[in-house]
Amino acid sequence: MPSPTYAGDAPRGAPHPETTAIDVVAIRELAARFEHTPGGLLPALHAVQDRYGHIPRDAVPAIAEVFNLSRAEVHGVVTYYHHFRSEPAARHVVQVCRAEACQSMGGNALMAHARLRLGCAADGHHGRSADGRVTLEPVFCLGLCASSPAMSIDGELHARMTPARFDALLAETVAATEAVR
Repeated sequence: MPSPTYAGDAPRGAPHPETTAIDVVAIRELAARFEHTPGGLLPALHAVQDRYGHIPRDAVPAIAEVFNLSRAEVHGVVTYYHHFRSEPAARHVVQVCRAEACQSMGGNALMAHARLRLGCAADGHHGRSADGRVTLEPVFCLGLCASSPAMSIDGELHARMTPARFDALLAETVAATEAVR
């Protein structure tokens, strides 16, 4: 019997109810679509994350079985690539570029400001806001090196970011979501 985790067809980053068990058969079917594709593990993991919003722990054995890999190998891929989440993201996702160009233009200060503003723990770059509505993640190169520092808020890229601009965009994003409710 699978342990309780998350389920449902939801957009990326959407919160998931914690009481629904994942569908291991559906996980196997998603992974099997890429079984004979060279390098198929990555697109299979993307498909699972697209469906569940993250890679559920209980999905790893099923994916490993399809690709004839060990659980450790699949887990290693999930934890190596920053695109994959092992926990569901909050409603809003803020990604701060940590590549060299952005660091040289104030990216470290921007990340520190975002962590402080969101109330995330200071012991790492990943985090969730104190109210649980925003996930903070580091990324390595958003492709806006000439306009650094760069950031993504809910998938929308922003260049030449400043702490004040981050605060304004975050407030606008959260307010727009609240207005829809």
